[in-house]
Amino acid sequence: MAANSALISVRVPINIANRLENLAKIVDRSKSYLAAEAIEEYLALHEWQVQAIQAGLKEINKGSVVDFTEVKEYWRKQLED
Repeated sequence: MAANSALISVRVPINIANRLENLAKIVDRSKSYLAAEAIEEYLALHEWQVQAIQAGLKEINKGSVVDFTEVKEYWRKQLED
């Protein structure tokens, strides 16, 4: 095990464990490698999403918003062109 890694234990449904084992065999990787990759992808997606939501809330709190009717009107005109 690499010095810069940590051991975690995760309980998953048996069908997910089976799928992970099957995929690991097919791609000739360890289950740990695939699980770590999956966790990394999940974190990247959800960290980005949370950061975007937080940024949007800051904009709202600063009053930097556009009225929904203005947005609808803008897109109505765009579609007419």
